[in-house]
This record gives sequence, structure tokens and C-alpha cells, in this order.
Amino acid sequence: MFRALLLIIFLFGVSINSHATHIVGADITYVCSPGNMYEFTINIYRDCLPPSQGGGTTVALQDDDPGYFTIYKGNSFFSFDSVFSNEVFKIPANFSNDCINNPPNTCISRMQFKLSKFLPASTTPYTLIYQRCCRNGTVNNIINPDMTGATYSCTIPPNAGGVNCNNSAVFKNFPPQIICVNNPFVYDHSATDADGDSLSYELCDAFKGASQSDSKPILFGGTIPQIVPVTYRSPFSSTLPLGGNPILAIDPKTGMMTGTPNILGRFVVSVCCREWRNGVNINTASREFQFVVTNCSKAVVANMPQYSEEPNTYIVNCKGYNVFFVNQSTGGFKYHWDFGVNSLQTDTSSDFQPTYSYPDTGTYIVTLLVNAGTTCPDSISRVVKIYPQFKSDFSYSGLLCPDLPLQFTDLSTSTTNNINYWKWSFDDGNFSNTQNPSHTYSNVDKLYKVTLISGNAFGCRDTSLQSLNIPSVNVFAGNDTVIVKENYIRFNATGASSYTWTPPTNLSDANVFNPQGYYSNTGEYVYVLQGVTTNKCVGYDTIKVTVSDGPYLHVPTAFSPNGDGINDFFRILASGYTRLNTFKIFDRWGKQIFSTMDFKKGWDGYLNGRICDIGTYFWMITATDLEGKQVKIKGDVSLIR
Repeated sequence: MFRALLLIIFLFGVSINSHATHIVGADITYVCSPGNMYEFTINIYRDCLPPSQGGGTTVALQDDDPGYFTIYKGNSFFSFDSVFSNEVFKIPANFSNDCINNPPNTCISRMQFKLSKFLPASTTPYTLIYQRCCRNGTVNNIINPDMTGATYSCTIPPNAGGVNCNNSAVFKNFPPQIICVNNPFVYDHSATDADGDSLSYELCDAFKGASQSDSKPILFGGTIPQIVPVTYRSPFSSTLPLGGNPILAIDPKTGMMTGTPNILGRFVVSVCCREWRNGVNINTASREFQFVVTNCSKAVVANMPQYSEEPNTYIVNCKGYNVFFVNQSTGGFKYHWDFGVNSLQTDTSSDFQPTYSYPDTGTYIVTLLVNAGTTCPDSISRVVKIYPQFKSDFSYSGLLCPDLPLQFTDLSTSTTNNINYWKWSFDDGNFSNTQNPSHTYSNVDKLYKVTLISGNAFGCRDTSLQSLNIPSVNVFAGNDTVIVKENYIRFNATGASSYTWTPPTNLSDANVFNPQGYYSNTGEYVYVLQGVTTNKCVGYDTIKVTVSDGPYLHVPTAFSPNGDGINDFFRILASGYTRLNTFKIFDRWGKQIFSTMDFKKGWDGYLNGRICDIGTYFWMITATDLEGKQVKIKGDVSLIR
């Protein structure tokens, strides 16, 4: 086999290491004749501009002929063929230069190969493969394009009985050469199928193949090579091959490709056409091409916006039958609208922006002709869907309280199709796609705007909005305190309309906001306060009462002034003292940064409006007790975050 390979290379005298950066795409189709004879048509699209304008060199162009084609049966080698082209055809530019303000220089040729092959009946598919390296170095959406080769292939589905062999789908039109930036792009990328199979369309991967060291490989013997997708440059991908607003999209049913490119450059685009027979995908025909988005500008541009998420759809009207058409065309002086009602001849208008009332529900193709019959006409077609009535609505149940779940119920109505789309926004950074979600709000006093976007399979969308006022609940039992035994304390709770203290021990009334407590014994008493607001929201807080045997003074060793409501102040807990003479705080250099003579006041960690550094601070306290004795103590405290 190795000698046969050397003989093939010698006979054809081809340099397999010449790079072909002029190749811009390819497609492969086939026709089956009785007796399992297949005729393959391989179209290689090439940039035929001179090298000074980005085209290929004479050597590279010549090296495309002959083409090397390998067929595998399943994963195993079946045959190798070297075929000379039967045609080199320059593709028309597909637009008149008279209608372009600054026409670009373009040249795309198609080199076509024909290969006839008998493929015996088989229970496994055959695969034909052609590989070439490398791509144009100016491609924008692939990493290292000038070092990335291409694989073009097609699959022949199994035909165990040897009869009714398959014919591939064939694309109708030549690929587009030039796309004008920021102009609407509409291109019919559909195909025909001789067997009457159903066809669907999608954007798909382009594939690597060959290399700089072996730019035109001869795949002879062995098993089928591993074929992997190209590496797309972020943010591009196979389904987002070039920038646009709206982005490039292909209708899966019609093959109509639409979009408005907004980034200049050269972009690899691959389209797959799938053949379906009895609900089974039996074959996929693909075409890869380089779309060149340039700064040309058409003198006349027919354009209407796309207000729907669906491909090439002007609007989905789910409220009524009247549609107002917005005209965004440029360079026009006369207009002809056809609103797409096949049963009528009067569904037309010459107004710049007409309104039309459709006679019935359904899907219509609207066409706008600009300057029809003149030297530079243009046209655009978009889909209009009429499916009234659709209305989005919802309700909710539950208390408007923080930390309690609210149940939301979809009340949307649709007279033409079942609702199958829900998008909830709760205005707090949370979303849901379920029909009837539940949601809990945190303890923040805010007016929330809850939004529901609902829709059906026809593309109807509607939005419903309701405002919910969720008040915060801030029940406060008071600061922890210290008293001397056999004394009274008066509580003063806030933040609710009714209160319950637990346990009721030593309290005059456990169901008021300001009970009086009396303590005959020392110890620590912790109370849990439940508060209920006027709108029946419930909140809780705790307070600790320390009962001492005599004068009591407690100074914390650390505090964290970070605004979380916990231990934000450095303050004294004292009981049995008649007067605070001094409470002073100093930094480590001895500078006084805080002073008070009020037991209720504390240091918030700031000096002159600025937060103090983390570290150790020193304090000094002098106070007078019930017997008139003066007490002096000192210590340090840590400021932490």
C-alpha cells in the first residue's frame, strides 16, 4: 500500500505543502442512479482576486487541481480518487454596481469536480472527505485561520437492499459574496431534494482539516480521520458566526437567512441542511462559506424593523387584527406594500408607512418594494403573525411580609394556543420560568415591581406588572441592661403593634410593649419578644437583663463597627452607679478620640467622620456608686471588622 501511495504522488506531481489561503468554502452533493452508481459534485469556492488584493497566488490556485477525495465505508478506508476539475466558473456578484455608493472589488470563482462511484449496498454509511489547508489569514471569527485547514464531507446513508438509494439535498443559490455592514441582509439559503424528503436548516460547525505541513493530504488506507470543529474566537461561535443587530439567523423551515451585520470583516459561516424521512434524519448536507462584511453602502435599501424574537418576523400581533408598518428604507421615492393575503388582490398600499387590517388569524409574508421598476430597486420581506387575543395577568396570595413565601398564580389567557412560556422578575435579582412560582422577600422595606412575561407557541408575548409593598419588620426589645437586685426596670419595645414577652417571669404584663420588671434575686434573665405589625407580619428580638448584687460595671473587650446592627458600638453596661464622671478612649499614641459622661452613649468607631483603623484602643472610666464612692478602672478594647 505504501508503494501505491508513492506512485500516486509521483504520477500527479502535486506539491502537498503549498498553502491555499484563497479557499473560502465548499459544498458537496450527490445523485444516485440505479445500480448504486453515485455522481458526486464537489464545489470549491475560491477568492480569485490578485494576491495584492488578498487573493491567492498562481501556484496556490493551480495546486487546487486535481482534487483528492477519499471515501470511507463506516470507519474503514474504501477508495481514493484524484480528480481533475471539469469547470472553473466565476460567480456573478449578485448586485448591480450602479446601486452601490462605493462598490467593493470582488472575485469569487467556483472550481467544480465530478466523481462517479459505485458504492455497494451496505448497512453502514459511506463518507466522502476532502481536506485543504489553509484559510484566509484575515478571517475574524476563527483563531489562527491561516494555520487552520478545512474538512468538507458528505455522508451517504445505509442502503442495505441496494434499491431506492438516497439523493442529497442541493442548495438553490450561489453563496453571497459581499454583505454591506449595518444594512439588512436577506438571503435564500434553502435547498431542494429530489426524493421529496423534508428539509430543515441550522447554523452549524465548520471543521478543521489538513495542516501547514501537509496542506493537501492524500487520505489513503487506514481508518477515517478524526474531524473536529474549528476554534472560534470569542464571542463568536458556530451559531453566532458574526456580529449583528438583529444577529444572523436562519429560519429552520424555509432556509431564509436574515440579519443586520454590524462588524466589518471576514467570517466563516457554515449551514447544515438536514434531510428527514419518516421522522428520521437520514443525511445532512452542509455548505461552508466566508461572509465578507464590508463598508459598502447600497444607494437604495428597503428595510422594515424586526419587533419579534422569531427569525425575520416583523411582529406577532396578539391584541387585534390591525398592524401599523414602520418603514426604515433609505434612498426611496416610491413604495409598494403587499401584505401577503393570498386570497386578495387588494391587500396592497403605496403609503410610506401604512396600516392594514387583516381579515383573519394566520401567518403572512409582507413584502416592501422600494423604487420598483427603476434602475436601483430593492425589496424586503418579513413575516407577520396575527393571533389575537392574548393577555398576560397574574395574582398572588399570602401576607406581604419579609421572610414569608408569596404564591404567584398565572392568570394569562390565550384564545389561539396554549400558553407555554413564563418569565417572572421579582425585582430583587431573582427570576423564575415556572408557571406558578412562590417567592420570599428579604427584610428590606421596598416597593417591588413584579413582572410576568407570558407567551404561547405562536410567538405571542405580553407583559403584566404589579407593585408589592413589602415593609421591613424591625421589632426591638431594647438594649441589654444591668440592674441591682430588688429594683425595677421599665421595658420599652418598638416596631410592632402587639407584643408578647417570653417567658413572662418577673414581668408585670407579658402582652404590652412596656412591662415593668422586678428582680429580687441576682442572675441573668433573657426574654424573647414577639412583635406583630398592623399588617400581621411577625418579628422577633431578644434582650438580656443582668441582675447584680451591688454596683455592676461591664466593659466589652471588642466591637465591630461594620453597620450590620450587631456589636456596632463600644458601650458600658452599668448598674448601681449614680453618675458617670468620665468615659474616655485613647489611641495607641495617647490621643483622646472619644469622651462622654452618659452611660447610654458609646463609641461608634469614628473620629471626625472617618472610620478608625483596626487595632487596640485604651479606655478609662471613673464613676460614683450609690454610697458616694468613686470608682476608677481602665483597660483596652479591640476594634475589628
